[in-house]
Amino acid sequence: MFKDKILLITGGTGSFGNAVLKRFIDTDIKEIRVFSRDEKKQEDMRIELNNEKVKFYLGDVRDYESINFAMNNVDYVFHAAALKQVPSCEFYPMQAVNTNILGTENVIRACIHNDVKRAIFLSTDKAVYPINAMGISKAMMEKLFVAKSRTLDENNTILCGTRYGNVMASRGSVIPLFIKQIKEGKPLTVTDPNMTRFLMSLDDAVDLVLYAFQYGKQGDIFVQKAPASTILDLAVAIKELFNSDSDINVIGTRHGEKLYETLLTREEMSKAEDLGDYFRISSDNRSLNYNKYFVEGEETISTLDDYNSHNTKRLNVEEIKELLLKLDYVKEELESCNR
Repeated sequence: MFKDKILLITGGTGSFGNAVLKRFIDTDIKEIRVFSRDEKKQEDMRIELNNEKVKFYLGDVRDYESINFAMNNVDYVFHAAALKQVPSCEFYPMQAVNTNILGTENVIRACIHNDVKRAIFLSTDKAVYPINAMGISKAMMEKLFVAKSRTLDENNTILCGTRYGNVMASRGSVIPLFIKQIKEGKPLTVTDPNMTRFLMSLDDAVDLVLYAFQYGKQGDIFVQKAPASTILDLAVAIKELFNSDSDINVIGTRHGEKLYETLLTREEMSKAEDLGDYFRISSDNRSLNYNKYFVEGEETISTLDDYNSHNTKRLNVEEIKELLLKLDYVKEELESCNR
């Protein structure tokens, strides 16, 4: 489906962008454009890959002209650029607005202006029942592309999205932190032992985006079903894998953190389409003229649960270890410790 096509990835030097490049670089895709504001990461990636298929565009989604220029002749867009650190966004919420909301609006405008065929917008479980600035900004990002999709038909640029939980071993996440603390002989810092999080690999994240790319219609949001674990069990699993005797210190919840994360609200569950490994949330395409509709209350909403990291499949320590051993990052860190 990507044969002789041009794909642009915003935030392309991040964990997701690297995973997409790994998946596509040896295929018959014509060109992959990496769009980001970090020239150092671009240079590192350029040297490491040394591949003429990969083109680098320096810019910022906050700057419409830079993203519009990068989209010339582009067929498809994966929009991954975002501010993702919860505490940082709590202290600098306007920065989250500028990147995650206004930046997304620039991406949408540029996609439509350049007749991009399909754009996938990456969201997060923190956008569901948001309590922090990062989640609120990503929830608004979803609202933006869904609202714009209502003005487009299937012959125009198709805008759809994905929503997923924590990506294991992604930059700035807890798994690299725990491993770093073990290697430095420091205690593992756990915020709340009972806190749960979904566990997804980068490959899972790419699979979800590709599924949305293949099957998405205007305004759709796709969610991948995923297992979860407590933060304490995750810490214990990593300790056991690395044969560590490090202590586990409970430091308390950080700014803006939830006890558990939700991927679908109960309101969305009442209308979500269960596709087996995924859920599809179709956009509400009613107009503002509500007099045209006879709307009855959705009684099932009051009896449904949302889909969250507390009520999904809960992995035990041994199952977490099996999952961790599938990650290249963890395998590489284990090998370095055994040298």
